[in-house]
Amino acid sequence: MSDTQYVQLEPQGGRAWHMYRAMVGIGLICAVIIVSVFQLTLPVINQNKLELLESSLYRIFPDARQFVRYEYVEAGKFIHASEEGKADVIYAMYDSYNKLAGLVLRAKAMGYQDLIEMLYGYQPQRQIISGYQVIDSRETPGLGSRIETDAVFQKNFHSLDVTLNASGDALQNPIEIVKPGAKTQAWQIDTLTGATISSRTVATMVAASAAQWIPRIHQRLQDFEQ
Repeated sequence: MSDTQYVQLEPQGGRAWHMYRAMVGIGLICAVIIVSVFQLTLPVINQNKLELLESSLYRIFPDARQFVRYEYVEAGKFIHASEEGKADVIYAMYDSYNKLAGLVLRAKAMGYQDLIEMLYGYQPQRQIISGYQVIDSRETPGLGSRIETDAVFQKNFHSLDVTLNASGDALQNPIEIVKPGAKTQAWQIDTLTGATISSRTVATMVAASAAQWIPRIHQRLQDFEQ
């Protein structure tokens, strides 16, 4: 009798199926881990965002002691916002005597690399924009990121003129965006050399937001009086 042994080889298709099944299994496990980690860290992320937002509000209005969220409704007035996540939330800032110190508006637009989201302050009594804070940006460090740190650029927003026309339904002088060093009027914004796109994005979104919201706020200023 022959001592020859026969080995039955597994078909190539069967081996591929096992590899495919293993890869799918690993992928599912990784997906479950990623989703679980995201769900666990989401409350922390949201809390950090809320703390950043609140600290930014008080940087714009350092003398304020509290704020109230408002939203604009179809009836043409501002009411207390029911939740933080609503679009176009406006923050009314109040001093220690519960008087309106000013309002903070949100704006966002696409910058050089990604969305830029910011807050800016409006003082209706003086009819000026009086400061801003970038709360979300992924612009290039040292270049586009200068919109957050450059003192000369920030000076544009220390007393930016947004005076309304006689009827109060539009800005008397729409905000203008000019080349670096070319600012001659209180309603103009100098852009930044080396960060032209990012600084122009900030200026453009403030100009668009102010043109839309400041006339509405002026016409319904009594809605914010506590």
